[in-house]
Amino acid sequence: MKWGNLGLTILMLGSLAACGTPARLDPLNEGVAPPEDITVLRDGVDPMIVGHRLMESGEYELALRAYLRAAGEQGMNAETLSSLGSVNLRLGRLGQAEDLLRQATDADPEFVPAWNNLGVVLMEQGQYGEARQVFRQAYALDSGESDSIRENLRLAIARMENPGYSSPNTNESFDLERLGGGRYLLLYAP
Repeated sequence: MKWGNLGLTILMLGSLAACGTPARLDPLNEGVAPPEDITVLRDGVDPMIVGHRLMESGEYELALRAYLRAAGEQGMNAETLSSLGSVNLRLGRLGQAEDLLRQATDADPEFVPAWNNLGVVLMEQGQYGEARQVFRQAYALDSGESDSIRENLRLAIARMENPGYSSPNTNESFDLERLGGGRYLLLYAP
C-alpha cells in the first residue's frame, strides 16, 4: 500500500509541476507579426468571434449574450447591430430583429449583411414589397456577386407579384450564412 500512496504523491507533484510558468517563445519568433488574417487578442477572446461560433452551433441565447458583450466593448456599430438583429431573427423575435437591422443599415448604409438580414425579416413578416427593395439594395451593394442574394430577390419578386406563389417545394424558407468577420449572407433554403 505504501507504493500506491507514493505513486499517487508522485503523480500529484508532477501535475503541480506542469502548472508552473509557461515556457517563453523561441527568441527567433519574438517580434514576428502574425499573418494579416489573424486577429491577435491581448486581453481575451473577441466576443464577436464567440458569438459567430455560437450562431454556427445553434446556441442562439448564448450568442445573444456574446453579441451584447461585444456591443458593450465595441459600441453599437453596424456589425454589432447586424449580429444582434441576426440572432434575434433566429430566436423568432422579428420586431426586435427588424429594429436592430434598420439601425445597422442607418449606421453603415453599405453593410450588405444588414440589408440581407433585414430582407429576411421582412419576408418572414410577409412584407414582400419592402423586402424586394431591401434585397435589391443588398444586390446592388454586393455588385451582384452573390447567387443567394439574387435568388432571394427573385423569390421576393415572385411572392410580391403573386402572394400565393409557391415553388414545387412548399417548405421554402430563408436562412443566414456566415461569411466571416461578422458578415452573414441570406440564403433561400428549400
